[in-house]
Amino acid sequence: MPAWDAAIHTPRNIVYKNGDESLIDYQGRGIARHDRASGGFRIEGLDEDILYEAAYLFLLSQCGEFLDAQGKHRVHALGVSIEGKAVLVLLPMGGGKSTLAYDLLKHPEVTLLSDDSPLVDRAGNLYAYPFRIGLLPGSEGDVPEQQRRVINRMGFGPKVSVSYEYFAHRVVPGAEPGIVLLGSRSLSKDCRLERVGLAKGLRTLFSDCVVGLGLFQGVEFVLNRRLTELLPLVGVASSRLWSSWRLLRRSRVYRVRLGRDRRLNAATLVGECRKLLEKAER
Repeated sequence: MPAWDAAIHTPRNIVYKNGDESLIDYQGRGIARHDRASGGFRIEGLDEDILYEAAYLFLLSQCGEFLDAQGKHRVHALGVSIEGKAVLVLLPMGGGKSTLAYDLLKHPEVTLLSDDSPLVDRAGNLYAYPFRIGLLPGSEGDVPEQQRRVINRMGFGPKVSVSYEYFAHRVVPGAEPGIVLLGSRSLSKDCRLERVGLAKGLRTLFSDCVVGLGLFQGVEFVLNRRLTELLPLVGVASSRLWSSWRLLRRSRVYRVRLGRDRRLNAATLVGECRKLLEKAER
């Protein structure tokens, strides 16, 4: 290995940098070389899970960068469509977005935009950005074995990845804004919604879209730039902020407290959102 100095430390890796080139050490279980000038990325190692996840996260980072340049920004949220309108559920990382998506899709009137990161444009419209649905082991229910695989993630434990093919017929290309739900968990038996103001919605979207907490941004790739290359990111942040504001202005914003009963949470959200959307149409 070349005698380069460490430039970036993340929970997943240590990055050693020399000009446009970086060596990324994945906890001693894999080593990658990233060439910013050519865009090349190569990872080697003996741990198949590390190779799979590192390649996947690199692609997520590059796709996110490309989409930002097109004016379509990822939102760390569950996105579904009900009555032809987008319903976003914003929950923190590990808050159960994918599990809720799996439960909501058991209702025939619900279609999917993304279980983790739908796209929003500068008009506030939402677009599909589906990959796979990641469930905790034991919650995959009746998903056929050939449509799932276990992924042992770096630092986060295993997840059951449900193939896109399993739910592809339930995905819609996009939807106009309808409802934004600021989600939280509770030990209550029931699921409750209450109306909140735009300011609370903007604070949450500032974290989940503008900053992108919970979305893989690829700091080991993004910060592998000269200062002059980082300046356009100011424009990206401004575009994300404007898109978030337009989304909120065209939506109804509620706080939802999810209870302990998964099925009741899904049924309550579908029923309440249908009522709100039908009322808005009158």
